[in-house]
Amino acid sequence: MPKSPLFAALFAVALATIASAQQPPTVRIRGTIEAVDGPMLSIKSRDGADMKVRTTDNVAVFGVAATELPEIKPGSYIGVTAMPEPDGTQKAIAVHIFPENQRGAAEGFRPWDLRANSTMTNATVAETVKGADGQNILVKYKDGEKKVVVPPGTPVVTFVAGDKSELKPGAKIIIFGAMKKDDGTLEANRVNVGRDGVTPPM
Repeated sequence: MPKSPLFAALFAVALATIASAQQPPTVRIRGTIEAVDGPMLSIKSRDGADMKVRTTDNVAVFGVAATELPEIKPGSYIGVTAMPEPDGTQKAIAVHIFPENQRGAAEGFRPWDLRANSTMTNATVAETVKGADGQNILVKYKDGEKKVVVPPGTPVVTFVAGDKSELKPGAKIIIFGAMKKDDGTLEANRVNVGRDGVTPPM
């Protein structure tokens, strides 16, 4: 008996659900490196917890360096950490500029955990105009767009190539997605490190 298109569609959905269920959970980590033992980083998280994270052999290290608002131009691919305003705009808490080879990374709009109710939008700058409350930026992503106000004094940073030597005690870091392994350990294939006293603001 031939299977109906509906059966095939439901079967595909079931497979996708199983596949997503098998993805290991990830953990976002903000904190300061306290010790380094080979690939193992001892980190004091921003909430005071002691964490151990093993870096992969091919870990990618990126510096998080301060830059200026004028570096955000039409066509820039940026991430905006923000708080939603009653009028629907996003009020930026921090902005990070992606290098060109990371264009499209985690594109879209989502809840974020920097503060309660904060959001993250990774998108391309469509236009930027000086406004009364700061810089007004329109960003567009594949499923929509957001209007963002960047108040004066908002931290603006960019990612720059780094290396493992920057993973040292005292370094301020953010790991966007440490993988939680079956045995409960955490593993990271990318670590972002503040440069020149910068604490990653996202």
